[in-house]
Parts: sequence; structure tokens; C-alpha cells
Amino acid sequence: MSAPSAPPLKLLPLILANAACMMAMNAFIALLAPLARTLALNEWQAGASVTVAGVLWFLLARPWGRLSDRWGRKRVIATGIAGFAAAYLALAAGIHWALLTLPGILAGFLLLLAGRGAIGAFYAAIPAAANAMIADRTPVERRAAAMATLGASSAIGLVLGPSLAGWLVGGGLVLPLYAMAGLAVVALIVAIYGLPGGDAPLAPRDATPVRMRDPRLRMPVVVALVAMGSVAIAQICVGFYAMDRWGLSREHAGRVAGYALTAVGVALIAAQVGVRRLQWPPHVLIRRGAVVAMLGFLVAGFTAAPWQLIASYFVMALGMGLVFPAFSAMAANAVAAHEQGTVAGTVSAAQGIGMVLGPLAGTLLYGIAPAVPFVVGALMLASIAFWVGTAREPAVARPADEAA
Repeated sequence: MSAPSAPPLKLLPLILANAACMMAMNAFIALLAPLARTLALNEWQAGASVTVAGVLWFLLARPWGRLSDRWGRKRVIATGIAGFAAAYLALAAGIHWALLTLPGILAGFLLLLAGRGAIGAFYAAIPAAANAMIADRTPVERRAAAMATLGASSAIGLVLGPSLAGWLVGGGLVLPLYAMAGLAVVALIVAIYGLPGGDAPLAPRDATPVRMRDPRLRMPVVVALVAMGSVAIAQICVGFYAMDRWGLSREHAGRVAGYALTAVGVALIAAQVGVRRLQWPPHVLIRRGAVVAMLGFLVAGFTAAPWQLIASYFVMALGMGLVFPAFSAMAANAVAAHEQGTVAGTVSAAQGIGMVLGPLAGTLLYGIAPAVPFVVGALMLASIAFWVGTAREPAVARPADEAA
């Protein structure tokens, strides 16, 4: 498709708002295992609390994306962040009450399900509209780099969120949650005053909606599903792995999980900054990134010390840092301007499916043996690398006719 006609996008406000929300999302993941053990929840219940956010992310990403095609990117992003902040504050207050009263397993489980579900429902708006905003204002040849910049902002959130949570956890498990809710409010202010408005190419009323199974999107959607599923497996297992493999206390395991996710963020920043310089096409980024990430997963399953676990997470994130902007750019390059919001929502929905299946699969596989989830993640990534590597380049999703 042709280059977008909208003025070039100033990425800084989008980067700051996205990084703040990602900090909040991943700070909670780092605290999940200690919270679950304190509330006497099983591993599968902790996994389900993450899964419900993925379910609602999956269900609502495409509707949010379609809404941004008609309503405007900025308005959808601001609405999503506002709901995200409100849901996070409510969850923090609910967990605070639960830790004081210990109301029982069922009440604690339902609290986490409701809170994380609301967070996922509103968060679904942010990546869908943000990637569509980038596609609106960025030429085809620069989209992977621009989306890598947005991905680097997510990585900054991965670095700072778990680190801040680990630092604040000394004041109690609930203090980091209140801090992250406040950070989401800051993100909302940045979005309202920093993002451009009126940038959505309105979809024609008679336009045929992009289907989830659209042949143009087959490869990026499958890659998004596998990539996010693998990441979710690694996230949900890290705290339990640290406690069970080395007998660490809940607080110490929370810190190890935080350090591992911090290493992930550092590696993602390095990888996605590298994407801007390498200028490899999306299918090359996916193939090479999946191989690197696969090696990190294999090492993670057989570590002998916490520092080795942290190092393996760094390696897997280096590979993922190549994969994530590539499947987003591949999808954006395949469609016309008026389809960008729906397509960004479609890719985001695929990631949501990964967030649904990953935690459930990870916790179930963890019950077999601690190494099993990591081996399965490695096999999934190897399959993606083989598929993309053996596909002819023209078989990858191609730009649609702008006049269609």
C-alpha cells in the first residue's frame, strides 16, 4: 500500500504511555506467585487469573481496533488507559482487603479473576490502536523500525515494572499495586495531552470486515499466537520455578522473578533497538528471532542456579525482541489504510489467545515437571522458525490493493 498521508507521528508520548501501562501489567506478574501462596491459591488458579485477562483481550481487541478505524486512535487509546487505571486501582484495593482478612480460597480466586479480567478488557484497546496509529503515519519500509520503538517502550516497562515492584515489596505485597495504579493515571494524562487526534482513516460503511482467517494475515497471526503463548508460559512459571527448584522464600522468589523479567526487558530493548539498524524484512526477523528464543527456553528448563535462570530469560528475550515488531509490521504491510485498526486488533487478539492458552498450558505442564513448560515453549518456537524459514517470501502476507 502507499505511504500514509497523515503527518509523521511523534512517538515520545505514545512510548511513555505504553511503557507506563506495561510497567503496571508486568509488576503484577512478578508478584503473582507470592500473592497466590499467601492467599492459599493453587498454581492453576494463579494461571487462570492471568488467563482471564487474555480471554477478554482476545474478545475485545478486534472490536477496539474496528472502533479506532471509525472513532479515532487517540480516543480509543485514552479510553482504554482510563479503564485500565480504574480497574488496576480496584484490584489493588481488593487485594489489600484480602491480605488483611484472608477471606478464603474462593473469594481470593474470584477477586483476582474479576480484577485481572477488567484490566485485560481495557488493556486490549491500547496495542490495537497504538499500532494502527503508527501504521497510519509511517511508510511501509519504516514500519518494523517504528513498531520496534513501540516494542522497546514495552521492554522499558518490563525492566522498570518488576524492578520497582521488587523494590517496593519490602513495604508489603500490596504497595507495588497501588504504585502501579497511580502510574496508569500518569499514562492517561500523557495520552490526553501528548497524542495527536483526528488521525483515523475512516473505514467506508460498505467495507468488508477483515476476517480473523484472512489469508493475508495467516502467518503474522499464527506467529503472534505462538510468540505470546511462549512468553506467557515463561512469565507464569518463573516465580514457582524459583520457589520449588531452590526452596526460596516467597519474597526471595518474587525478587528472582523480578530480576528475570528485568533481564527480559533489557534484552528486548537491545534487540528492538537493533531492529532499527538491521532493517531485515519481517520474515527474516521472525526466523532468526525464534531460533535465539528457542535456545533461551531450552537453557531455562535445566538451570542449576538463579543467575542461570536470569541469563536464560535474557537470551529468550533477545529472540523475542526480533519477533514481536516483525509480525506486527508484516500484518500492517498486508492491508489498506482503512483496515489498519481492525488488522492491528486482529494481531492483538491473536496475542490475547496466547495469553489465554499460555498460562493454563504453563501451569498444567509445570505440574508434570518444572522443565516441561520450557521444553514445550522451545518446540513451539522451533516450529515457527521452520515454517517461516521454508516458506517462499511471496507466501508471506503481501500489501493489499489500496483501491480494494
